Amino acid sequence: MEIVGEAADGVEAVALAHRRAADIVLMDVRMPRMDGLAATRLLAHPATGAAIDVLVVTTFDLDEVVSAALRAGAAGFLLKSAEPEALVAAVRTVARGQGLISPEVTRRLISEFAAGAPRPHADERVEALTPREREVLMLMARGLSNADVGRELVLEASTVKKHVANVLSKLDLRSRAQAVVFAYEHGLARPGH
Repeated sequence: MEIVGEAADGVEAVALAHRRAADIVLMDVRMPRMDGLAATRLLAHPATGAAIDVLVVTTFDLDEVVSAALRAGAAGFLLKSAEPEALVAAVRTVARGQGLISPEVTRRLISEFAAGAPRPHADERVEALTPREREVLMLMARGLSNADVGRELVLEASTVKKHVANVLSKLDLRSRAQAVVFAYEHGLARPGH
């Protein structure tokens, strides 16, 4: 792991991340000139060039901040109160292409989406999923890792990885965290199920 730069604000963060070809950006929410959510959108959904994974690391664990960060395209959300080992593990998790949400806010986030989740409705992206891909999405929404999904569905790790990639591609999402949010927002998953 190598730190390739440090920025004082969102504008500088976006420019520096592209100039240094960063793989992952640790992003704060409140910054001068451009806040972390706007900077995350620009990095996760660039007009040109490759997307860069963003791990939002902040003191603000308000549900609306978590939701806004994930909607902006963040691959993960971690509180600054996390131990240094947890931060390193979070970076490695995102580097493996997985999403991460701080355990302190996960239950609240799930409850928020469950309470406000619309009834299941037709969505052409959901309709594009195969029955097996829907199963994988629902297990992801329950917080299962690829290995856990494989055990649950009796599938090889490579098969699970392919299903996860298909789900993300068909739903036009960048991370597992976004897939979980999508599942709750579209009524495909509910807490306790």
